Amino acid sequence: MNAAWEVVIGLEIHAQLATSSKIFSGASTAYGADPNTQACLVDLGYPGVLPVLNAEVVRMACKFGLAVDATIAPRSVFARKNYFYPDLPKGYQISQYELPIVVGGELVIAGDDGEEKCIRITRAHLEEDAGKSIHEGLDQYSGIDLNRAGTPLLEIVSEPDLSSAKEAVAYMRKIHSIVRYLEICDGNMQEGSFRCDANVSIRPRGQTELGTRAELKNLNSFRFVEKAINYEIERQIDVIEDGGCVRQETRLYDSDRNETRPMRSKEEANDYRYFPDPDLLPVEIDEAFIAAVRETLPELPGAKQERFVADYGIKRDDAIILTASRPLADYFEATASASAASAQTVAHWVIGDLSAALNRDGLDIADSALSAAQLAGLLDRIDDNTISGKIAKEVFDAMWSGEGSADDVIEARGLRQITDSSAIDSIVDAVIAANPGQVAEYRAGKDKLIGFFVGQVMKETAGKANPGQVNEALKRKLAEG
Repeated sequence: MNAAWEVVIGLEIHAQLATSSKIFSGASTAYGADPNTQACLVDLGYPGVLPVLNAEVVRMACKFGLAVDATIAPRSVFARKNYFYPDLPKGYQISQYELPIVVGGELVIAGDDGEEKCIRITRAHLEEDAGKSIHEGLDQYSGIDLNRAGTPLLEIVSEPDLSSAKEAVAYMRKIHSIVRYLEICDGNMQEGSFRCDANVSIRPRGQTELGTRAELKNLNSFRFVEKAINYEIERQIDVIEDGGCVRQETRLYDSDRNETRPMRSKEEANDYRYFPDPDLLPVEIDEAFIAAVRETLPELPGAKQERFVADYGIKRDDAIILTASRPLADYFEATASASAASAQTVAHWVIGDLSAALNRDGLDIADSALSAAQLAGLLDRIDDNTISGKIAKEVFDAMWSGEGSADDVIEARGLRQITDSSAIDSIVDAVIAANPGQVAEYRAGKDKLIGFFVGQVMKETAGKANPGQVNEALKRKLAEG
């Protein structure tokens, strides 16, 4: 990016709350139903129906607020946000405007310079989702699916504290991790239950006044967030440097063309004619309710990272990866508790071979082909020198394919490691005798040839010799000459 410009970004993240029914009706929120089969008369705004607030969404919003050190408003108000769009059956959306349920808060991310950076949260408010316009497979027509209408959302609005697409993704990932830890949102971006709008502007470096922003709508993957913001930054720079002005507007990101394009002019608050919803009472929350919600908070990612480093002695970078997902962190802890291997070894295998297998097969950790106890059993066989780390990879693959426990695979395939020192010495003697030229070079100072000799011994033993013992025997015998 041109160094003459600096970027200012704020995110509005929409997290669909994991309730079984909608925010103001008893209709189901289950994903994947046939179009327009889960929208009741309340969702559709029929005359004479009245919305009734789902108490669970209040508890979930408070849970989020407490997790980010925000203030829970003792009194919040639902308002009608008036606009006309085909997928908004009532002609207005019930949201919160002047008095949201969560105010303030902050999150710490790694900034572009690698240092910790505090991102302020402006607010988080409750609202209902709209329906969905469908264009695919309908020729020149558009269809409307109102199943999503009335689904509860928590909109989390940041201050414009983000300075790059990379920081925006880091912040979004952190929010994603928190709402999943709290079990208030499943975080499924493909299904649209976690998405964001990005407000992007640029200004000359050093200027304090904000530039004109463009809003990028409905970004539903971390990759698209980064690509859309980076494209928009370059677009705005080009516009200004060519003598033009950035328009305040809403833009859509086209992932196929990797570009943003205008959707509509950006509305201001007065365009929506907000006013308190006459059918809904203010939400009043007392300290007893907040205290009860606080008791349900789990250990959050940041605290868990610190504990993993302190209690298990693993690398901080590994702790960050392991705690990004609550199920992955739980799997690591269960494996570490069940295995005699070091916690760092456990972390290495969970982050490495296990995660690679899950990614390859498109599985979540909950669907892993190996339980924590099974992986612990494999790591114990490395720890007690039954097998080498290299052979363990073969055993892991066999276990993943359903061939049984580590002990079953080791016995069935005859993979038990050779640890008999006399047997290893005998093979080492034979390798040294068969390679006099390399022996002479090694003894003349070419120390790196030790790798050649280790390879020859391992070849002779089909990889079963204990590598540490092989190294020790080779160095001892080669030094004898």
